[in-house]
Formats: sequence, structure tokens, C-alpha cells
Amino acid sequence: MPNRPCSRAACSNDAVSTLTYVYADSMAVLGPLSMAHEPHSYDLCTVHAERLSAPKGWQVVRHSVLGESGFGA
Repeated sequence: MPNRPCSRAACSNDAVSTLTYVYADSMAVLGPLSMAHEPHSYDLCTVHAERLSAPKGWQVVRHSVLGESGFGA
């Protein structure tokens, strides 16, 4: 899979996870990097994935791959 940059402005790190917002459920879903870039999602590096927070009243759901301790490769 080709490297993709983090979606955060001024960040040049490689993305390791993908963030998707589910507005109807007030949920931010963070999981392993998707196979392809999706137009309504955000690719994040390890630093930005670990620092992720959601608006008040929203839930953050973090999915990880079994056998991996975090979002870093």
C-alpha cells in the first residue's frame, strides 16, 4: 500500500489510521489506515490519531487490528 500523508495541515508524517465521522450517531470512528483514500474520511499519523478528541457529546470509537498495540506500524 502506498504511503499517504497525514490529513492535518502542516503535518508531513505518513498516515497510519483513518478517521470517519458518523454525524447521525455523533460518533468519530478511528481505525487502521483504509486501503484507498476516501473523500469523506481523514488519514492521520500516529501523533494525531493518539491526540484525537471529539466535540462535547460525541463518542470516539477506536478500532485496532488484533495483535497490534496501537495505531503505529
